[in-house]
Amino acid sequence: MDISVSLMGKVALVTGSTSGIGLAIARVLAKNGADVALNGFASPDELADIITSINKETGRKALHFPHDLSNLAEASELVSAVTSEFGKVDILVNNAGAQYVAGIEEFPDEQWERLLAVNLTAAFATTRAVWSQMRDRGWGRIVNTASTLAFQGEARKAGYVSAKHGVVGLTREVALEGARLGITCNAICPGWVLTPMAAKQVEAKAVELKISFEDAAQKFVEADMPTGRFVDPSEIAAGVLFLCSDAAKSITGVALPIDGGILVTGTRLV
Repeated sequence: MDISVSLMGKVALVTGSTSGIGLAIARVLAKNGADVALNGFASPDELADIITSINKETGRKALHFPHDLSNLAEASELVSAVTSEFGKVDILVNNAGAQYVAGIEEFPDEQWERLLAVNLTAAFATTRAVWSQMRDRGWGRIVNTASTLAFQGEARKAGYVSAKHGVVGLTREVALEGARLGITCNAICPGWVLTPMAAKQVEAKAVELKISFEDAAQKFVEADMPTGRFVDPSEIAAGVLFLCSDAAKSITGVALPIDGGILVTGTRLV
């Protein structure tokens, strides 16, 4: 998917951007002119490959910041570190995510705390940290990755569902505070995207049903997606790109499903 938007002169911080949806977002923002700050876990060789490919493909500056977003202090410090290297942050994409699947009686305390920290608290911390500079410049774009599970529930995902509901609430509140400051805040709500995190769930289902990964993936798609296919990360990135553009300056506080029609059917969600 090729959408052209001019982000020349902008700096984008994308959390959880070393793979999957976040990497697709970082690439498309760089392709459209933004310098990009990457954050997430990867090996040194993988990081070098990612940064080199972004540099070669887009000509934009790209750097990695290793801050652990499960730690509130590190999440808060991330914006300062990026600002020190790039001079500012114009676009903040809170995409980092974590998942754990267990029944409510067996759900471990540490996993509950980790999921809330990574999926929700980190977005609050980075938003709070970037706010003053966006306010002073009179321009800012904040996009939070939620989920179709920000609207409904799914058994055995108490931490994830709770956090993603919270992400939409945070998005709406921040949108109100930024409405007269030139700062927009929106959420994207993906359906099934075959990211590494989703692949683990497909693998677990394959083991449970004693079928191949491909067959299990198709069962997920057939059960949930009216389109009958996974959403491609590039489609999520295109939605984020639009929300970061001046064409979307009057769109704020929105939770945008990019879900292949899941929410139309009301079936099991991700």
